Amino acid sequence: MGFLEAAKNKLTGGKSKAADVVDDHGDKISDGVDKAADVVDDKTGGKYGDQIDQGAEKAKDALDGLDGQDDDIK
Repeated sequence: MGFLEAAKNKLTGGKSKAADVVDDHGDKISDGVDKAADVVDDKTGGKYGDQIDQGAEKAKDALDGLDGQDDDIK
């Protein structure tokens, strides 16, 4: 097994573990992303609220899609 193949196997395993965590705790992760977005919005005085909201939604969509299904984070 070459170096690149070993690295790919490790990354694939990590992605699988992350997908399992999202499956089990999607609601808590969603709440955490929303809270982080609120803190950033407060720190910037609401100046970038729309961009922050878009970024939070994209982050949640990316996490939700780790297992190939959009069913874990709302």
